[in-house]
Amino acid sequence: MKITGNIITLNEEHNIEACIRSLQSVCDEIIVVDSSSSDKTTALAEALGAKVIVQPYLGDGPQKNVVIEHAAHAWILSIDADERLDDEMTEAIKAVKKKEGHPDAYSFKRKNYIGDRWIKQCGWYPDVCVRLYNKENARFKDVAGHSSVEAGHVVQLDGNIIHYSYKNYHDLLYKTNRFSSRGAKMLMEKNRKANGFSPFVHFIAAFFRKYFLQKGFLQGLDGLTISLTASINSYMKYAKLIEMRKSTKQSSSLWEQ
Repeated sequence: MKITGNIITLNEEHNIEACIRSLQSVCDEIIVVDSSSSDKTTALAEALGAKVIVQPYLGDGPQKNVVIEHAAHAWILSIDADERLDDEMTEAIKAVKKKEGHPDAYSFKRKNYIGDRWIKQCGWYPDVCVRLYNKENARFKDVAGHSSVEAGHVVQLDGNIIHYSYKNYHDLLYKTNRFSSRGAKMLMEKNRKANGFSPFVHFIAAFFRKYFLQKGFLQGLDGLTISLTASINSYMKYAKLIEMRKSTKQSSSLWEQ
């Protein structure tokens, strides 16, 4: 069993070296699919022996599937630039490589961090992800938003993906705004309905789910902050959807005049 490591990037010079080194002990080749970075990402990747493919961003799923036609091996291990393999996951993959007979894919738990703080509540752990898959039988869903691998038979292995999700609260809030804009566009494409109450209803539902059902209250200030930003994300996603619909109607009215 040989493995192609895959990383999609855009201006990840601060992450790419550590990410590639994390893959080197288990991957037989590493391919970086880069969305035209303006920093040193591609140069640093090539210096570490990775193959770089420049591809304008297609959306999360399609971008991660670009590797399929370029990978020399059937098995692909996909991680993001801000992710690393822990020692236990590395050893689990090494053990699997020596075996005969495999499922369609393997999954792993993921530890998500804010700064140096591991977030165990709010639905952030174990956050099981399918990341090692056979390209003959599985691939990422062809969706623009956060995608995941579609596979029939999946086996979970020991170990964790370490995910440095956010540098700090400022980063968390900044990305929340970006994610809500992306989410609103996806809702628009799906022709999702919304009214003036929708943002507030989704705000309350998101906070209740994160803070109470997913036990954010056990994580102190981090749990409260995550619950609130998740609520803001839901609120703004629907508020932006309503704004987009109004803008579209106004443009249509002007066109008709």
